[in-house]
Amino acid sequence: VQLVESGGGLVQSGGSLRLSCISSESLWNINVLGWYRQAPGKERELVAAIPSDGTTNYVDSVKGRFTISRDHAKNTMYLQMNSLKPEDTAVYYCNAKIVVRTIEGESKLEYWGQGTQVTVSP
Repeated sequence: VQLVESGGGLVQSGGSLRLSCISSESLWNINVLGWYRQAPGKERELVAAIPSDGTTNYVDSVKGRFTISRDHAKNTMYLQMNSLKPEDTAVYYCNAKIVVRTIEGESKLEYWGQGTQVTVSP
């Protein structure tokens, strides 16, 4: 599975950006899609996730400002980011988790995109 992000860039505080993640695999076959971010000197953190049932989850710091969505026809996931703050500055990564079940058991596969830089100036 290949994931390709786009849409990052430099924006002023209070501005908006929309990130996109195109998957080489049909989104119908992906159990959980998510956006992670990693700021300099910090660990990678989950920003938002959307499981196959369509529910959405957000880290507290972005609730009310970010919206995760997906378009099955385009095999694309999005992250709409509004009211951006300097602390949102990070490399944002697209993530896909697939659970494969066979007679031998269950395997969990995980895939990452290459990342896209988001920089928010004060």
